Amino acid sequence: MTVEANCPLANITTIEGGKFAVYRFYGLIKDESNDSIAKKIVYCPDEPAKSEDNPTWVKATMERLENQFDQDTVVQIRRNCQCGYGMDEKLALVKELVAASASLEEFGNLDKANAVGIFSDNGELYLQFPFCPCPMLEGVDRLENDTWCQCTTGYSQVLFEKAFQCQVKVELLKSIKMGDDKCLMKIIPEKNIWK
Repeated sequence: MTVEANCPLANITTIEGGKFAVYRFYGLIKDESNDSIAKKIVYCPDEPAKSEDNPTWVKATMERLENQFDQDTVVQIRRNCQCGYGMDEKLALVKELVAASASLEEFGNLDKANAVGIFSDNGELYLQFPFCPCPMLEGVDRLENDTWCQCTTGYSQVLFEKAFQCQVKVELLKSIKMGDDKCLMKIIPEKNIWK
């Protein structure tokens, strides 16, 4: 199945990682439902002649997703959409920071950690970006909710679970595309990895 055969998503598939993101998203929806529902959500079959530019597609697709599934399923689908872009490089850095620290607080207070947006505050770990890190949201002025942004929490969860070698919970606290001054996530390791 190609994007072009189902909906004119050419604008989306030319974005860095866009084609991969669309196919992955389709597969995750299909896994939760079936091929027909996945097509309906991703490939806008109700208006096959209509071309959706990227911002329109993002907003409309999230609305179609939210109308089809309960909130927990929506969040899980979006978290699993994480692209893994640049993961090896970021993972090497986080592992280096873990090795250079003796506690969560020390890890979050390292200058090199702070330079990439990782910080500790009152014994809690956070990751922040002063910009939206998602290339798929370029051109999207504002989102109504955090559904799309859950892929970033999924990415961060995978990154920190690999680096910490334990389960990690990630909570999205702020999103630039929802009108906040930064993207901010709380990183919650299941166990203390510094012993």
